[in-house]
Amino acid sequence: MKRNADYYAALPYRVEITAIAEEEGGGYLARLPQFGRLGIVGDGETPEEALRELEAAKRERFAEYLAEGRAIPEPETEEEDFSGRFVVRLPKFLHRELVSAARRNEVSLNQYVVTLLTVNWRDDKIGGRLERLE
Repeated sequence: MKRNADYYAALPYRVEITAIAEEEGGGYLARLPQFGRLGIVGDGETPEEALRELEAAKRERFAEYLAEGRAIPEPETEEEDFSGRFVVRLPKFLHRELVSAARRNEVSLNQYVVTLLTVNWRDDKIGGRLERLE
């Protein structure tokens, strides 16, 4: 099949639907989270209307991406197997500060860093502070 806007629009991207606060106009927002917080969205008075708007926005945005020669990622899968391990390089001063903080808290460096990541990840997930960089 030719990889045009219709091809990508038909792929099973994960969709999130959220209510828009009344003070922000109310209604619903449908989006493809894989493309960033406001990358590809549709809104409407009902969830169904927001989904219809999202479908139109997908085709339009995918056509724009293709015209610009931008790569369009296929849907992310939840089936990916993760080992729970990754390597991070950081400045020596930060490594020293983290080791010091872990010792003060009487935990391993690994446990301390995992705790920091977990707390901040939860805050980010709830607050949606970070946006995907394109």
